[in-house]
Parts: sequence; structure tokens; C-alpha cells
Amino acid sequence: MNNNFLHIRDYSSDELLEIMKLAKDLKQKFRNREDHKIFHNKSLAMIFAKPSARTRISFETGFEWLGGHALFLGPNDIGIGKREAIKDIGRLLSRYNDLIMARLFDHNHIMELASNASIPVINGLTDYNHPCQIMCDFFTIWETRGSLDDLKISYIGDGNNIVNSWLQLTQKFPIDFVCACPAGYEPDNSTLDESIETGLSKITVTNDPFDSIQNSDVIYTDVWASMGQKDEAEVREKVFKPFQINSSIMSEAGKKAFFMHCLPAERGREVTDEVMEAEYSIVFDQAENRLHIQNAIMVTLLNQSSA
Repeated sequence: MNNNFLHIRDYSSDELLEIMKLAKDLKQKFRNREDHKIFHNKSLAMIFAKPSARTRISFETGFEWLGGHALFLGPNDIGIGKREAIKDIGRLLSRYNDLIMARLFDHNHIMELASNASIPVINGLTDYNHPCQIMCDFFTIWETRGSLDDLKISYIGDGNNIVNSWLQLTQKFPIDFVCACPAGYEPDNSTLDESIETGLSKITVTNDPFDSIQNSDVIYTDVWASMGQKDEAEVREKVFKPFQINSSIMSEAGKKAFFMHCLPAERGREVTDEVMEAEYSIVFDQAENRLHIQNAIMVTLLNQSSA
């Protein structure tokens, strides 16, 4: 098994399933408020070049419930790639800590960090991918549907880091995956080609939000302008307006479709308030499961590193 958690494609389908099974067990223990302090005397260094409520709260809460200490390092604490060389940060934190989680802009930065650290590194998000989120999403779908068989996911919006991670998952599990996005906002070409060439899943990329979404199990979206793209927000709002998730989209998707969003949501933009509050919306199950799947990832990595 891989010593880091940087990409979905680094793991086999069996390894990913084992992480989800462990998450299910840890979730039950957490909800029962069981004493499960297996990280006693362990420390987690959390590097945030990009702020995030869910990422910080879920990693910090989870690591401390497991008995360890989580240390928050914001942009003013570590100017990663600016004030100090990334390779030096990786080596330094490896002397102090047992695990690193980094939420960064540049994907090359997390790759360099991992290559120079002697302790496990978890990708908490980069501009290229978001593997913890997609593991959380897949776990939530498994919990909600009770099965991963005959799964159809329709993502509508920006072909961003979320889509790139979903595409990597289609290389591991058979999924009917649709990405509907405006022209010029398609997902990473090499990741798309790699996923198609694997031949395991059916993959459709379209510029029509109503095309190919019928009989979906999940309709998924994300913000139209991510952090670092806010100067494009006005232009993007015009381009993406036809891609809003509303009752018409959900009706077209079919009666069995759930709605998912990785949050934070800009209600009234990429999704209506009506859809967010509907019975078929599982966004807060999804948000809760960030905690449990990340706990499982951390336990897996630390068990692996101490073996």
C-alpha cells in the first residue's frame, strides 16, 4: 500500500474498499463516543495555503478524537514555496510530527512535500485534485444506496479538481460518469484520456447540462469560481448560469437521484435553496463523512508506516 494519500489512482480498488470499511467502523465508534485513542502521543501537522472550514474541523476533530494532537499551520505560519523551500518544510516536519496534511494551490508543491518527507503526507486539496473529498463522496453513496453496483454519477458545473478525482475513481470502479460543463471548462485532458483508456467505466463529457443525465443516481455540483478564481466570478456566473442545479435538472435526472455538493455552497448560484433543502439532498451526510473517511485514511497510513 502507498505510504501517502495523494491521488485516488495510487490505490487499488480493494485498498480503497478497505479504507471505506474502516471508515464505517470508526464512524460507529465516533457516534457511540467510544474511547478509541490509538493516536496517543502522535501529532498531525496541518498546512493550509487555502483556508477551509470542513477540512480543518474534520481533520482536527478526528485526530484529537483518536488521541493525538493536531497542529494548524496557516498561510502566515508557513509561506510554502515562498518563505521556505518546500523540501526543507517536509524534512523539518518529519522530525517533529507523525503525519502531514496539506491543503495547497499548486499540485507540484504537495508532490515535492511528499517526496522529501519521511512521514505520510495526505493531500487535503490542490488545484488539480481532491482525493479525500471523493473518498468521502463514494463512502456516502455506498452508505446511502447500500451498493456501488450500476452507479451513475452526473457532475454538472466546472470541470475542476473534484472532477479530476472522480475520473481517477472511474479507473478503479465501473461507473457511468457524466461531466456536463461549459465549453472551455472541461476537466484535465490527460486525466480524462487516462480514464477513458482504462476502459473500466463509461465516461461522457458534454456541454449540455440536460444531456445524458437521465436515470442518474447522483447529481453533483461545486462552486463556479473556486478559491483563486474569484476575479473570474462575474464572467463565470454568466457562462455557468444554464448549469445551475434546480428542480428542472433534478426532475430530468429521475426520481432515484440524490443531490451532492462538496461545500461551501453559494445558494442561488450553482444550486437553488430548494434543492439544497430537499429530501434527496445528502450534502450534510457527505460533509459529516469527511471526518470518518479521513480518520480511516490516517489510521491506514500510520498503521502502514509503523508496520
